[in-house]
Amino acid sequence: MKVFNKLFADIQESYSELVYKVSWPTRKQLVNSAMIVLVASIILSLVIWGVDEVINFVMQFIYGLNK
Repeated sequence: MKVFNKLFADIQESYSELVYKVSWPTRKQLVNSAMIVLVASIILSLVIWGVDEVINFVMQFIYGLNK
Protein backbone atom coordinates (compact mmCIF):
# COMPACT_ATOMS: atom_id res chain seq x y z
CA MET A 1 0.00 0.00 0.00
CA LYS A 2 2.84 2.36 0.77
CA VAL A 3 4.11 2.08 -2.81
CA PHE A 4 0.70 2.98 -4.25
CA ASN A 5 0.36 5.99 -1.95
CA LYS A 6 3.79 7.22 -3.05
CA LEU A 7 2.91 6.67 -6.71
CA PHE A 8 -0.41 8.51 -6.30
CA ALA A 9 1.33 11.42 -4.55
CA ASP A 10 3.90 11.63 -7.37
CA ILE A 11 1.15 11.69 -9.98
CA GLN A 12 -0.69 14.45 -8.11
CA GLU A 13 2.51 16.51 -7.83
CA SER A 14 3.25 16.07 -11.53
CA TYR A 15 -0.26 17.13 -12.49
CA SER A 16 -0.10 20.14 -10.18
CA GLU A 17 3.22 21.20 -11.66
CA LEU A 18 1.95 20.83 -15.24
CA VAL A 19 -1.18 22.87 -14.52
CA TYR A 20 0.21 25.63 -12.29
CA LYS A 21 3.96 25.96 -12.85
CA VAL A 22 4.63 25.17 -16.51
CA SER A 23 4.35 28.11 -18.89
CA TRP A 24 2.85 26.80 -22.09
CA PRO A 25 3.59 28.62 -25.36
CA THR A 26 0.85 30.44 -27.19
CA ARG A 27 -0.33 29.16 -30.55
CA LYS A 28 1.57 31.95 -32.31
CA GLN A 29 4.82 31.09 -30.48
CA LEU A 30 4.36 27.43 -31.31
CA VAL A 31 3.77 28.12 -35.01
CA ASN A 32 6.80 30.45 -35.14
CA SER A 33 9.02 27.84 -33.52
CA ALA A 34 7.75 25.14 -35.88
CA MET A 35 8.45 27.35 -38.90
CA ILE A 36 11.99 28.04 -37.70
CA VAL A 37 12.61 24.31 -37.31
CA LEU A 38 11.12 23.62 -40.75
CA VAL A 39 13.24 26.27 -42.49
CA ALA A 40 16.41 25.18 -40.66
CA SER A 41 15.75 21.55 -41.62
CA ILE A 42 15.30 22.46 -45.28
CA ILE A 43 18.47 24.55 -45.32
CA LEU A 44 20.47 21.82 -43.59
CA SER A 45 19.18 19.17 -45.99
CA LEU A 46 20.15 21.35 -48.97
CA VAL A 47 23.65 21.86 -47.56
CA ILE A 48 24.09 18.11 -47.01
CA TRP A 49 22.77 17.39 -50.52
CA GLY A 50 25.21 19.95 -51.99
CA VAL A 51 28.19 18.49 -50.15
CA ASP A 52 27.14 15.01 -51.27
CA GLU A 53 26.96 16.15 -54.89
CA VAL A 54 30.41 17.79 -54.70
CA ILE A 55 31.95 14.66 -53.17
CA ASN A 56 30.22 12.53 -55.79
CA PHE A 57 31.61 14.76 -58.57
CA VAL A 58 35.14 14.60 -57.11
CA MET A 59 34.99 10.82 -56.75
CA GLN A 60 33.70 10.38 -60.30
CA PHE A 61 36.58 12.55 -61.51
CA ILE A 62 39.15 10.53 -59.54
CA TYR A 63 37.75 7.21 -60.75
CA GLY A 64 37.67 8.53 -64.30
CA LEU A 65 41.44 9.19 -64.26
CA ASN A 66 42.19 5.46 -64.49
CA LYS A 67 40.43 5.02 -67.83
